[in-house]
Amino acid sequence: MKVLVVGSGGREHALVWKIADSPLVDRLYCAPGNAGTITEAENVDIKADDIDNLVKFSKETKIDLVVIGPETPLVNGLTDQLERAGIKVFGPTAKAARLEGDKAFAKELMRHHAVPTAEGRIFTSFEDAKAYIASRDEPLVIKASGLAAGKGAIVCDDPSDALLAAEKIMVGRVFGAAGDRIVVEEKLTGQEVSILAIVEDRDIYVLESAQDHKAIGDGDTGLNTGGMGAYSPAPMMTDAIMQQVEKQVLVPVIDALNRSGIKFRGVLYAGLMLTTTGPKVLEFNVRFGDPETQPILMRFKSDLVEVLLATCEGRLDSVAMRWDPRPAVCVVMASGGYPDHYETGKEIRGLDDAMSIPDVKVFHGGTAIANGKTVTAGGRVLGVTALGNTIGEAKRRAYQAVGKISFEGAYCRTDIADKAIKMTTTAD
Repeated sequence: MKVLVVGSGGREHALVWKIADSPLVDRLYCAPGNAGTITEAENVDIKADDIDNLVKFSKETKIDLVVIGPETPLVNGLTDQLERAGIKVFGPTAKAARLEGDKAFAKELMRHHAVPTAEGRIFTSFEDAKAYIASRDEPLVIKASGLAAGKGAIVCDDPSDALLAAEKIMVGRVFGAAGDRIVVEEKLTGQEVSILAIVEDRDIYVLESAQDHKAIGDGDTGLNTGGMGAYSPAPMMTDAIMQQVEKQVLVPVIDALNRSGIKFRGVLYAGLMLTTTGPKVLEFNVRFGDPETQPILMRFKSDLVEVLLATCEGRLDSVAMRWDPRPAVCVVMASGGYPDHYETGKEIRGLDDAMSIPDVKVFHGGTAIANGKTVTAGGRVLGVTALGNTIGEAKRRAYQAVGKISFEGAYCRTDIADKAIKMTTTAD
C-alpha cells in the first residue's frame, strides 16, 4: 500500500520511521518532510497546510492512507477533503479538531460535562478581560483561543503580568487571529503529564504515558516552547490515576462529541496537571504530540500501520498493541535564540556518530538539505531519543548522543527526565 505522512517536524519523522517498518507499506511519502524523513520516505514538496494540493497528490498517486501530523491541516479540514475524495485518513475532522483549534470551545465543553480543568473565563474584549484580571490576586494563565504553534499560553505569577499578556495577545496581536478570544485561567500546580489515546468513535486505546518539558530553561524556567524534551513512561501516572483520567476525562469528552454528532477518529491528547485534588486538563490536542511521539514510538513494538488502518476502518478493538518495557528519553536540540529569533542554515555535524550508539535514534525536526549538507531549518532542530533499562540509563544514552552532534548556536536543556529519575530513585 501507499502511505502519505503530512508534516515536517520531529513527530512526522518518528511516524515515518515507524510506518516504514511495516510490511504492509510499499511506497511511503512525506509532505513536505525534512532531512531526516528523506532517508526513509520520498519527500513531496507540498506544505502541510496546502490542502488542495495534498488532496490532488493523494488522488493522482492513489494513496491508500494519509496520516496527518500537525494541527493546522486538521483544523482546516484536510481530513474532510480527503474523505470526500474516498481516501482513508488518520486524523479527526475539522469539527472534532475544534478541541485543539478553539480553546474556548474546549473549555465550554469541559465545563458542561464536568471534566476537571482549571477555573477560567473566556473574553472577546480586552477591556472586559482587563477588568477581570485586575480583580484577581492569584497567578493566572492567559491563553490565545486559537492555534499559536504551541506558544499561545502565557503563565503569569502576578496579575500585572497577566494584564500585559492579555494586551500582548488581544491588542498587540502577537498570535494574530488566534488571539481574537482569550481564556483566562487559574494557574494549576503539580506535575504535568501527557496522555495520548487512539480513538475510533467510542473505542479508546490509551497509549503509554509521557512527560513533556515545555519551558526553554532547566528547572522549567523561561519562555514556553513547543517542547524541549520528553520521556516515557511517566512514573507519576499510576494505574489508579490512569483509570481516573479515562473515566473523568477521555470517556466524557468523546461521549460529548458523539452526542453532538461529531465522530472522532485519530489521536486525542490530554495535557494534564496532577494537582493535589486530582488530574486536571490543561489542554487538548487532536494529534500526536511533539516531542512525546518520539519516545512513545521508540517503545511501540506493534505494526503502527495496522493500528492506523484499524482506526480508519472502525475496528480498533481488533488490534493488539505491544510495548517495550524499557523507558525512552528524548532531548530536543534547538537553534540558539529559540523560541524567539533564531538563525537557520547552520550545518549539522556528528549525526552518524550519534546514531552509532545502541538504542539511539535521532529524529529530525527543523532540518533541510542544502548543497548536499544537513542544515538547521527551524527552532527545534533534532529530537535525540534513546532507550535504556532504566530512565537514568536512557537519559545518559540520549545525552551521550547529543554530545556527538554540533551546529552553531545549538542549545538543549540538561535536565530532561530528572523528575522521573528522582521519583524512581525515591521509590527504590
